[in-house]
Amino acid sequence: MERRAASFWLFATLAPYAALEPELTFVLDDGWGRAVGYVLGTADTAGFVNAFREVWLPPLTARYPAPAGPARTPSEELIALLHRPERMILPELAGYPAHLHIDLLPAVRRQGYDRALMHTFLRALRDRGAGAVHLSMVTANTSARAFYDRLGFHEIAVPDPGPLTYLGRSTSLDGG
Repeated sequence: MERRAASFWLFATLAPYAALEPELTFVLDDGWGRAVGYVLGTADTAGFVNAFREVWLPPLTARYPAPAGPARTPSEELIALLHRPERMILPELAGYPAHLHIDLLPAVRRQGYDRALMHTFLRALRDRGAGAVHLSMVTANTSARAFYDRLGFHEIAVPDPGPLTYLGRSTSLDGG
């Protein structure tokens, strides 16, 4: 992916959560003020999509208008996705109204921080009344899948998921 597209993707993917639901944004710090991981998301995907469309997207449309035709570059593909937040709402995920994104730099993985971040996030979701959460992941990422399996996530069947797998679980910390 071109560098500009990668930067835009981080902005378009993460910033709306931090802006619209800061209470569900958790950052892992290395002790020196450098972010080395995060977990963020929403307790209500449908509500988030609505806020994304009504609040987040309007100021961006002048700078990032929806492509008029088929996307020709990675940046255009990402901009097209930006204008389709409803893609996050799938009927198969209705029983898992919350969703999340988590990532840690390789140097801090497998040290318990990932599990601690996830438990912090699950507790915050539960406190907001969300009983279940989902995520999507690139199917080929077998190490991520093993991590999610250990945390009690299970696969959710979604027709034509492309390169993604959808996983879900309860927000309870006593078993998943």
